[in-house]
Formats: sequence, C-alpha cells, structure tokens
Amino acid sequence: MISKQFDKATLTYTLTMQSTLILAIRHGETDWNVNNRIQGHIDIALNAQGLWQAQQVANALAQDMVHAVYASDLQRALVTAQHIASHHHLEVDILPNLRERHYGLFEGLTWAEIQASHPEDAAYWKDRVPDWTPQNGGESLNMLHQRVEHTVNQLASKHLGEQIAIVTHGGVLDILYRMATGQDLQVARSWALRNTAVNRLMWTPQGLKLVGWADERHLEDISRDDKSA
Repeated sequence: MISKQFDKATLTYTLTMQSTLILAIRHGETDWNVNNRIQGHIDIALNAQGLWQAQQVANALAQDMVHAVYASDLQRALVTAQHIASHHHLEVDILPNLRERHYGLFEGLTWAEIQASHPEDAAYWKDRVPDWTPQNGGESLNMLHQRVEHTVNQLASKHLGEQIAIVTHGGVLDILYRMATGQDLQVARSWALRNTAVNRLMWTPQGLKLVGWADERHLEDISRDDKSA
C-alpha cells in the first residue's frame, strides 16, 4: 500500500491510497459575522479583516500538497478559496452544495430580532430540533446533514490518495465535525468554528475521522498592525 507521510508542526498523519485528507476551512470574516446577523444563503462579501484572514490562511497552506480546491458559490467562501488556490496554480471548483444552511426567514436577522419576532421558531432553533424546518424555504438539520454527507462523500471519493481543500461555512463545518466524532445533531456545540481556521479530516469509504481542528496559528503569528510593515 502506497502511503505519504506529513508532518505539520506537532501534527502527524498518514495518507494512504484508500483515504483522502480534507482541509475544511470556514470563509473569512464579513460585517454580518461581526454584527451576529444570520447570513445563510445571502451573498455577503468579506470585510477588510476577512480579506486579510484569507491571505493569511493561503500563505499558511502554500507549502502543503493540495490537489484540488472546492468552495461554496457564495462570495465569502469563493474569494477565500481563490486566495488558497492561487498558491497552488489551481482553479476553484464551485459547488452550491457547500453553501451554508438555508435559514429561511431568519436570514438577515440578528438573534435578538429572531427571538422578538419569532419566539417559537427561535426555541426550536436553540434546542436544535433535527426535523424543524425554518419557514420560507429553510433547511432542517437533518436536511443539512444529508446534503453535507452526500457532498463530502462524493468529493473525497474522487481524490483517494490526495489532499483537497474545502472552503465553506460554519453550519457545514459543524456537520463535518459531528460526522467525524459521532456527535448527535442535538448535542450543544462545544467546538470552535472560527473564520479561516484550518480543520483537518481524514475520509475513507468507512467515514470521516478527525485529524486536527481549529488550527489558527496563521492568525496569531502576524498581527493586523504588522502585516503592512
């Protein structure tokens, strides 16, 4: 069996021809992230901090072996992915199935506004009821899980023995973490989903395994003030 050894700081893992390594990355920051406003399928651009984060994660992954870069078609993910792909002379493969969860009528609102205007729906969301579907075309957690599982299995199976980057959204990453660790959809989240953190997963036909989560060293090494020096 052919294998490739990787050593990234303290992280060591083995990639065989029966597995695919996935770098799962959340998009850079937007103004709506800062204001805690629900984006969902609304196409919001990166802010200045988000563009800086995209460049930093691209620099951090420049020496990695990346065979393909996939991204949501929403610009906050796509632009982040384009920064990463440029270091590897790759084009970004755009997949709408990597979009954030569709939050229906919640989109464009803050949590406070949702609680005030839709208290019953807010309670369903807070309790993570798996089959609750937001009004106005939203997705339930079960629907999101099915979409993410189908998409990651489809992508990873095409890249056995390779490493790919997937640039997506917090809701999608939450599902990937649950898939890799066996966490139920209703379990309260205790793991980070920060903008442009690098999350490493190993895929085999048997499922996902967690390799490393929330690597943010590229955001700590250089401050915003230092980047123009």
